Amino acid sequence: MVQFHIQPDSEIPASTQLFNQISFAIAARQFPPGYRLPSTRQLAMQTGLHRNTISKVYERLESAGLVIPQVGSGIYVRALGQEESRPRQRRSAVVPVHRVVQDGLDTLLGMGYSLGQIRELFLAEIDARQKAGVRILVTVPRHDQGAGELIVQELQQLLPIPVELVFLEELDTILQPDSAATLVTVRYFASMTEAITRDKGVRLFFIDIYSYQRELDVVRQLPKGSCLGLVSLSSGTLGVAEVMIHSLRGEDLLLVTAQVNDAYKLNALVHRSHTIISDRASAERVKEAIAAAREDLIRIPRLICCESYIDSNSVDLLKRELGLTEDPIQAKSVEVKAS
Repeated sequence: MVQFHIQPDSEIPASTQLFNQISFAIAARQFPPGYRLPSTRQLAMQTGLHRNTISKVYERLESAGLVIPQVGSGIYVRALGQEESRPRQRRSAVVPVHRVVQDGLDTLLGMGYSLGQIRELFLAEIDARQKAGVRILVTVPRHDQGAGELIVQELQQLLPIPVELVFLEELDTILQPDSAATLVTVRYFASMTEAITRDKGVRLFFIDIYSYQRELDVVRQLPKGSCLGLVSLSSGTLGVAEVMIHSLRGEDLLLVTAQVNDAYKLNALVHRSHTIISDRASAERVKEAIAAAREDLIRIPRLICCESYIDSNSVDLLKRELGLTEDPIQAKSVEVKAS
């Protein structure tokens, strides 16, 4: 079970601390789709918060489109986009694909469709997916443009398809009912994206973000009184990270943050920090800032570069959805004997 840490005397409301930590656990797939969240009683025992506070956090998570309540059962992480139509399979599983096809045919036949109609439905869906894979749109709110730039940069390096950044606020005017595109975003923006694209022809793909466990381990081990600097393209990432690190270490650490394009803040951060954690897209700029200030620094800060922003499994799944690679789940061969 993921452990949540709350600083009860913090200026950051306890509900915000818990909301950010659970949201991150979902976005980083520590809590995968279908996972049953701890009960309010369990979280109250772990965090010391009142159950009413935890219930309000769960309501915020539901409003954000991250979880769904099931009466009498609990709160579950909601499946999104491709997960609703295709559950993620274990790589080691042997999937009898012919059975899946047969079951799908039987279901449609039972609904009254003919074999000819079913064939046309399958061909139309394949055609729609191939067209959607020709255009990749990344969308985030305008206020977190940096998160979109991070996603675009990584996808451009990994996909042989042009990737374009479009702000959520512009989607409604850009997309038409017959638009053919794959729209990529993170779970944090699920409800906003779904609301805008409900009547559009795009395919939604929600990526998981990198878990940052290596970086969080570094934070846990920093000596009390250390100054930690965080640098990113994304203001949203910095905000979430700031709350999470504060929840983890409280006043033990001095925390300073800077968006990489803010030269003044970046220079001040370099001069104050003992350790700097940077996203990959910002690392070279941070190195340049350290080199430029080297003669004035009492100590050279340790720089830790995050591996990525997007979880590698999400990239693999996106490639399969776009038809850019073979699915590692192979059909079991069936030997047909002539009677």
